[in-house]
Amino acid sequence: MQALGSEEFERLVVDELDLLPDEMVDGLENVVFVTEDRPEDGSLDLLGLYDGVDLTRRGNYGFGELPDRIILYREPLLAVAADLEELKDQIHVTLVHEIAHYYGIDDDELHDLGWG
Repeated sequence: MQALGSEEFERLVVDELDLLPDEMVDGLENVVFVTEDRPEDGSLDLLGLYDGVDLTRRGNYGFGELPDRIILYREPLLAVAADLEELKDQIHVTLVHEIAHYYGIDDDELHDLGWG
């Protein structure tokens, strides 16, 4: 799995994003999905990150705001996956997890829902 390059990984992320239910992604506004090799600290501990202001805390969110970002980290995801199918599953779970943060669902609630 370690040989999977950035472009192939990004293609997998797009494919998994396309498989998510419409009701989950239709409400996303001003959000970009990006892939990076590793988090800034260089660790392999973080699979993804929601970087933004979730819907429950936005207040007067208007034009000119930089988009929120959902980042998936290639090397950490590759490190936890034994094969391509497991990688796809991990990407799927990570996308759901980070999108949930956009909607204001915290880690405790995600855990209770089985996505933590």
